[in-house]
Amino acid sequence: MRFAAIDLGTNTVRLLVGEPDGAGGFRPVFAAQETTRLGQGLLPDRELKPKPIRRSLAALQRFRRAAESHAATRIAVVGTSALREATNREAFLARARREAGLEVRVVSGEEEARLTLLGVRAAVPLGHGPWLLMDIGGGSTEFLLADGAEVRATVSTGLGVVTLTEAHLKADPPLPGDLAAVRDVVASRVARVRTRDLPDLVSAALHPGLAFVGTAGTVTSLAAIDLALVPYDPEQVNGHRLTRDRVATLCGELASLPLARRRRIRGLEPARADVIVAGALVCLGAMEGLGLPELTVSDGGLREGILLDLLHRPATGPSPLGVPGQGRGPSAP
Repeated sequence: MRFAAIDLGTNTVRLLVGEPDGAGGFRPVFAAQETTRLGQGLLPDRELKPKPIRRSLAALQRFRRAAESHAATRIAVVGTSALREATNREAFLARARREAGLEVRVVSGEEEARLTLLGVRAAVPLGHGPWLLMDIGGGSTEFLLADGAEVRATVSTGLGVVTLTEAHLKADPPLPGDLAAVRDVVASRVARVRTRDLPDLVSAALHPGLAFVGTAGTVTSLAAIDLALVPYDPEQVNGHRLTRDRVATLCGELASLPLARRRRIRGLEPARADVIVAGALVCLGAMEGLGLPELTVSDGGLREGILLDLLHRPATGPSPLGVPGQGRGPSAP
């Protein structure tokens, strides 16, 4: 039996089809992603705009057909920050049901972190000591503090690469003052994470075995750039380590280049070139503000966690992810 997971993010829609491997994990069968920028123009009125809606619905239609062509019998779709924030969320969800035949479950930041934890733990061996997970997304960045598989605390910050780019980085290349504005926003929010949102973080950071792990497109892109990967190779990205100094260097280099040149950087997906500067600033600001000298990169994340969660659910009946049971719904147009 094969299942499919779709991560409907603020910036990217990602599909993964997999089957049980007999050991509690999965064997990947097919994977794809498209940058649809669902959260484009979301702020300040918190309304999803027509063009991003059409792009995202079209991707959902294509991904449903792809999942079914690879014999997936159940499809779980999870929506994140953009759909959490959108005032017209229900209208979008209704169109997803009608036009793509898919039920989208909009999860909280905490549930997103839990699912991401599943995917990260399957990709990177983390041991049993305390560790901190950072998931940099298009509309928000989540932090999760854990001991092994036990979650101690989570926080969703609102620091998203799409929202920060639209709010501050409008010149090409970005102006020094605009870069400073992003740094200030990130520093202020990370300080709140350290002092208020994750009260156990300071004591955990003093632990010599604390691991800092990053996932999602910004962090994997920084790893791919560092490794000059063409094509992208998740096996090389998983477990790759980035020092704070190296992230600072990459951040400076990316910010100094106009968009056309960033799109040609070896290892960087061209569709991510316009938001990678904001993402790198979030990554660097987190490492500086939390006093963490090194980051371990995980290619596994939310998409993989959705699939693992689905694999361990009953084959019939409702799922906590809001997906249908076995069988196909209406065909996508």
